[in-house]
Order: sequence, then structure tokens, then C-alpha cells
Amino acid sequence: MALLEIKNLVKHFPISGGFFGRKTGDVKAVDGVSLSVEDGETLGLVGESGCGKSTLGRCLLRLIEPTSGDIIFENQNITEMNFDHMREMRRKMQIIFQDPYASLNPRMRVGEIIGEGLQIHGIADGAELKDRVMALLAKVGLREEQYGRYPHEFSGGQRQRIGVARALALNAKFIVADEAVSALDVSIQAQILNLLQDLQEEYDLTYFFISHDLRVVEHVSDRVAVMYLGKIVEIAPADQIYTDGQHPYTRALLSAAPVPDPTRKAERIVLQGDVPSPINPPSGCSFHPRCAFAQKICSEEEPPLVMDGDHGAACHVFGPGATVKPN
Repeated sequence: MALLEIKNLVKHFPISGGFFGRKTGDVKAVDGVSLSVEDGETLGLVGESGCGKSTLGRCLLRLIEPTSGDIIFENQNITEMNFDHMREMRRKMQIIFQDPYASLNPRMRVGEIIGEGLQIHGIADGAELKDRVMALLAKVGLREEQYGRYPHEFSGGQRQRIGVARALALNAKFIVADEAVSALDVSIQAQILNLLQDLQEEYDLTYFFISHDLRVVEHVSDRVAVMYLGKIVEIAPADQIYTDGQHPYTRALLSAAPVPDPTRKAERIVLQGDVPSPINPPSGCSFHPRCAFAQKICSEEEPPLVMDGDHGAACHVFGPGATVKPN
């Protein structure tokens, strides 16, 4: 059963210019995304920097207000909720931010950071609040005596554990992990990923896991969605994405991921040119200027995301929606 459904979600940031500050255009950060997240699964979202991954994750929690579209969480459209109703809903929807340094208030002690949400929602106070925070510290692998310390007294991995504890404090069901391990050393990344998986099993959590690292996503995800210039270009179970990626962009990303085998030489697919501007994306398929298989139709018509079972791709040349043969 789908815990979260996204229907044609759009987020455009207006651009102003000139002497009178008139609107001159839009940055099309998220441009018509539709997908669902099943209860208890981890959906990984991958793509190059600037493709709109983090904007999409923040829109799901309405940390950024969408331009249009619907976000259905537990059969309720959160895009239509007023402030008070959305505040209650946020107890079930939390986020772990990318930067473990910038996401923690340097003037607050760790106990205050983790317990702030419990106080705001009137769930606990006084001794009960401290007991809850102590239990959360232990749950994420920190010690009780660290309760009264400030963020600068912790390492990067420890700070991210504090961020995880804060996300768990209100018994959330859905957590957006926005590049949650990208700022950490590789050995620490493994510890945090294992912690997230253990917590998912214990608390029946659902993750929306955003990352540019395909190997990290492969390790934690049940399904993977590939995003390019504000659109989903492929979505499938993780094992299918990594063994049978259909879209040329997916194949290029996979070829760029390092192979942990010195005897195996991966064949690198080098994309030509830079990512087009989201202010003025190309006509037709937004990937066609960089695609080695692009044909005339690719520059004229935008390919829909066509599903074949649980594997879908938006491509005129490859996948279930293919209408022409590759050159």
C-alpha cells in the first residue's frame, strides 16, 4: 500500500530582473513528477547535482511550497492543509539534512536539539522529556553523558546521529534522508547506513533516500528513481536498475560509479556537454542534447514515463515506451 503519492508535482522558482524587478522567467527545479512510496520501503532518488532532488524532498514536507500538484500522505492531500493541520502532520514526516554541521543550532545543547520537537508538540516535558532524549541517544549509539554537550564537541558522524535522533523523536513514519551520508567519511557512511536500516526494521520506517552516490543507494534501497532536470526518467526495483538500466542517462550514471574489483575494468560512458539550464530546458526529451542515441523525435516530443510492470522509463529509443530503434 502506498504511504505517499506524488501527482504531477511542480516547483518553479521565479526569476526577477530589470529596474522594476519584473518576473523574467522560472527555474524549473521540479517539473511534473509523479511517483509513489510504499509503506515500509526505501525509495532511492539519484541524479546529478542540480537536477532537483533536494527540492523534491523538501516539497514533500512542505518545507518549500510546491507550485502545483498533489502530495497524498496517508490518503490526505497535504498540499491543501492549513498551518495547524500541517503542523500535526509533521509529527509523522521528518527529514535528515545533508550537512550535519549546519543543521544543528550551535547555541543549543544536544538534549535541547533532540527534545525541541517533543516540547513544541506538547508530548513531554521535565523529567519525562530528559528520559526520552536519553533513550534516543542510546538508540543512535551516543552516550548519556553527551546529553549536555554542544554540537561543536562532536564529530561529523556523531552530529549526523544527533540528526537521526531528532528525526525519530516524534515517532515519525516517513523520513526524507537528503544526502544524509555524503558529507561523511566512507567508514562512517557505512555506520550511519547500517543504523538507518536497523531503525527501519525496528520502527517500520519508510525512507525517501536522496543521493548522488549510486552505490550507497544500491545498498539501502528497495526501488530507485532516476531524476534528470526536474523529471523522473526511470524507476524500477534496485536490482533491475543496476543490472538492466534502460534509459541512456541511467546507464551513464552507472558507468561512472566505481567498481570495487581491481581486476574488472568498467566501460565508462562519457556524456557530452553540460547539464542544460533548468531556466530554459531543451524541447522534447531534456536529455537529448547529451544522448548518443538521440533521434529526430527526441528533440520534438517529450517521452512519457511508460511502465512495464514495476519498471518504467521515459525514452523514445529504449525501454517499454520505445517508438524508434537505436542507430
